[in-house]
Amino acid sequence: MDLKQLIRDNPALVGQVASQLGLEKADAQRGIESLLPAVSRGLRNNASKPGGLEALGAALAGGNHARYLDDLATLGQASSLADGNAILGHIFGGKEQSRNVAGHAARGSGIDSSTLRQMLPMIASLVMGALAKQQAGSQGPFEGTAAGQTGSPQLGGLESFLDMDGDGSVIDDVLNLAQKFL
Repeated sequence: MDLKQLIRDNPALVGQVASQLGLEKADAQRGIESLLPAVSRGLRNNASKPGGLEALGAALAGGNHARYLDDLATLGQASSLADGNAILGHIFGGKEQSRNVAGHAARGSGIDSSTLRQMLPMIASLVMGALAKQQAGSQGPFEGTAAGQTGSPQLGGLESFLDMDGDGSVIDDVLNLAQKFL
């Protein structure tokens, strides 16, 4: 899944984030694009851990995350922000890591880290929404699928998300991630 493409193809998404945070659209776009890689890497890292892919599948199946893309106005609601913060907790493990992500993105984007910290839960919700929509369009159930099975209809859209190098196989990508933790 190309999350940057999701943003380029949805100016309403950028406009909604800009409106929620009082930013110009160009600043919101830069902020979103600076945070997406860290959120994506965090999800991939979690999915590569034992049981991680199944946990992600369960979260996508039961979380109703697609609503964030279906109704962008929900992004600023307290319940949506709480869900986004819970997602960030699973991805990064704590607020300190989220602050580090925002600080790093601030240096690269020129946007204040406190603004990016406010944007992070929105981005986490949007990424989960995109994955949920992609998963809903897949041909089979998510549960019970090994991360290394390529071409499997059971992995659906998550296969392309996990295939970091675009070679058509998630085996090497998941193994490379796993080696970082050993």
